[in-house]
Amino acid sequence: MKKFLFIAFLLASLQLTAQEMLVGSYNIRYKNWNDSVQGEVWAKRCQVICDQVNFMNPDLFGAQEVLWGQLQDMLEQLDGYDYIGIGRDDGLRGGEHEPIFYKKDKLQLLDHGDFWLSKSPEKPGKGWDAACVRICTWGKFAVKSQQEVRRGLFNRRKKEPQKVFYFFNLHMDHVGVEARRESAKLVVSRVREMAQGFPVFITGDFNVDQYNEVYSIFTQSGLLKDSYDAARIRFAENGTFNSFKTEYYTTSRIDHVFVSPAMTVEAYGLLTNSYWTPDDDDDKLKGSDAPQEISFDTHKRRNPSDHYPVFVRVKLN
Repeated sequence: MKKFLFIAFLLASLQLTAQEMLVGSYNIRYKNWNDSVQGEVWAKRCQVICDQVNFMNPDLFGAQEVLWGQLQDMLEQLDGYDYIGIGRDDGLRGGEHEPIFYKKDKLQLLDHGDFWLSKSPEKPGKGWDAACVRICTWGKFAVKSQQEVRRGLFNRRKKEPQKVFYFFNLHMDHVGVEARRESAKLVVSRVREMAQGFPVFITGDFNVDQYNEVYSIFTQSGLLKDSYDAARIRFAENGTFNSFKTEYYTTSRIDHVFVSPAMTVEAYGLLTNSYWTPDDDDDKLKGSDAPQEISFDTHKRRNPSDHYPVFVRVKLN
C-alpha cells in the first residue's frame, strides 16, 4: 500500500512539474454595419469562431474587439468558458472589451483587474497620440488539481501545490506610434511588478509586427519570449491579419503570444480556416477525376474575422 501511494505521489508530482496548457489569441473584429453589408455577418462569423474555439478547446484565450453584445453571443456558444474583462470606454460595458475566456472546470480565478494604456492607467482615457481608448485585462489563475476537477472532492484539504500563472490580454492602438511604444513599456512594467516570478502569458493585437521596435520591448525585457520563435513545432503559413481577404498573404504577425522564458513551447499554430456563403450561380459543376455522383456549387470563401487566431501549446515548467 505504501509503495502504491508513493508511486501515485510521484506521478502527481511529475504532472505538476510540467503542466501542459493550450492558450490562444483571437481578434474577432467588432460588429458593425459596414461589415454586414459586405457579407461579413456577425451571426455567422460568431458561429464559425465559436465552433473553431470549441474544437481547439484551449484552456484560456484572449480575445480583442469584443463588444458587449458579441461577448454575450460568444458565451452562449462557447463550451464551458467564463470570462473576465470590462468595456474600455467606461469600465463597465461601453466599447470594446479585451476579455480573457477561461475553462471553468480546469482553472481557478484567483484575482483579476484591468488598466488603461495611458498616462492614467486606473481610469478610462486615451493615451499619448492614440486614436482610441485602449485597455489591458489581466487575470491570476491556478490550475485545478485532478481532485478538484473530479467534483472538488479535496477542496477543503489541499495538499498539492498549485500551478499559478498570470495572463494579460490587450489591444494596442492602430494609429499612435508613441502610444504603442509607451503602452508596451507600461505593460512590461506591470508584468514585472505583478507577476513576481510566476509564469506569464501576454496575448493580444499589438498592431506591430515582429520587425517593429515595439515588439523588441517585450522580447528584450528579460521577462518574455515570442512563442512563435520558441516553438518546437510550428504551423503558420501566413501572417495574422487578413483584412477579410482569403487571398491576401503577408509575413507580418501583429497578433502575438508572449510567454515567460522558462516555459517550454511545444507547438505554435496560426489557423487560416474559412467558411463559405452561396453566390448567385446555381450551376451544378462536376470535378475532374472525381466520382460523377459528386456535384459542386460555387460559393464565396470568407474568413470569420479580419485576423487569424493563434493557438500555442506550452508546458508550465
